[in-house]
Amino acid sequence: MDVLKKLFERHFHSPVGRVQPLQGQLGGSGRNIIRLASEKLSAIGILYDVREENVAFLEFSRHFRRHGLPVPEIYAEDLSHGAYLEEDLGDTTLFEFLSNNRAGENIAPQVVESYRQVVAVLPRFQIEAGRDLNYKVCYPRASFDRQSVAWDLNYFKYYFLRLAGIPFNEQALEDDFGRLTKFLLSAGRDYFLYRDFQSRNVMLRDGHPFFLDYQGGRKGALQYDVASLLYDAKADLPPELRQQLLDHYIDKLADFIMLERQLFMQHYYAYVYVRIMQALGAYGFRGFYERKAHFLQSVPYALRNLRWLLHHVELPIALPTLMDAFRSMLASEKLQGLASEAENLIVRVFSFSFHRGLPKDETGHGGGFVFDGRSIPNPGREERFKTLTGKDAPVIDYLNQQESVHQFLASVMSLVDASVGNYQRRGFKSLMVSFGCTGGQHRSVYLAEQLAKHLRGSNGVEVAVRHLELENLGK
Repeated sequence: MDVLKKLFERHFHSPVGRVQPLQGQLGGSGRNIIRLASEKLSAIGILYDVREENVAFLEFSRHFRRHGLPVPEIYAEDLSHGAYLEEDLGDTTLFEFLSNNRAGENIAPQVVESYRQVVAVLPRFQIEAGRDLNYKVCYPRASFDRQSVAWDLNYFKYYFLRLAGIPFNEQALEDDFGRLTKFLLSAGRDYFLYRDFQSRNVMLRDGHPFFLDYQGGRKGALQYDVASLLYDAKADLPPELRQQLLDHYIDKLADFIMLERQLFMQHYYAYVYVRIMQALGAYGFRGFYERKAHFLQSVPYALRNLRWLLHHVELPIALPTLMDAFRSMLASEKLQGLASEAENLIVRVFSFSFHRGLPKDETGHGGGFVFDGRSIPNPGREERFKTLTGKDAPVIDYLNQQESVHQFLASVMSLVDASVGNYQRRGFKSLMVSFGCTGGQHRSVYLAEQLAKHLRGSNGVEVAVRHLELENLGK
């Protein structure tokens, strides 16, 4: 952290007054992303110990800015400490803008316009800036070649199919992978492939898109990136909008190259499939293998995309074993369980002690409430309650007799109920509500239990309760 403060103060000639970790934007990358601010200025600091990836991001950023592309300005760097400082583009991702301005498949016109702007800029990255890019700094590969495709397909096979318990004939699947790879690599591949071109890597500032997270870029085919954006699982774009945006993208491509639409479309859906498999491999690795359950929330959306593809698309090559694996995924009880869970809003309710700090949000969502229960009467001050907790009947009876407790809970429930309804309408899947008190043993536990009891009667709501201090005490 000190290295980022030094970079900030050296660049802006102003002391850092506020430091804010932006853990919600991390996803699965492993980078520490931190907002540093003085009274009038702010910047985003990155701490990451993979030098090659840092070098790629910094060089690509400067190259893209020379081409007038909307990427963050690089203010300062210290690669020996894995640190750099970049322009602060705000807090609104394209994904959040979409989530906040949709009702199911009805997406607000201003969101559609943002997507149109995004696909219109993509050819400038791929073709205009891609022509004179230094591909020698690409990491881990300079092109989306046979090795890159093999990594993605094996990631899917071992971390998704295997861990999800989907049966397959390994040699027959490898034969399909070989045919798919040969077909993918027969497309024109002399363009910049952004690699992770999706809605969480686009920031919106003053209505204009800015682009992030292209450090995995390399030389490759045009189809990959637009497939990544339009089949971004949790964005869950309706098929009609996907088609409109694809048409707009192809129209914009024609400003840069002579393009045969039929030739582009011949390879397009094969790239859609490989991108979905790459994403499922990542969800499986983070979710099944690393036990980070929130990554599995994206699986049902990816399955929905596969179902649509199986019904509407016929590839020009035969991949019978792979298609059978997809059909087995759609029929899997284990994966259907994830789908039914994804339909519910999960409300995570915590109790904690302020002495140990606030509960950590593990979902990457970053939203919710923290309520301070120290304003209500404290049973812990009475000897008869010292060994008990907020789950024990004498403590519950004592707090139930306090008028201030009922007033407090009524206000809490009113706020939380309003958010639950709003989150459900907007398709959000996670809400975090935390109650703190001095010791984390009586009031906060009682309040968490009361709210959980209240919410368990709500339709489409799944409640998970954790009492962090009681876990520490072994109670």
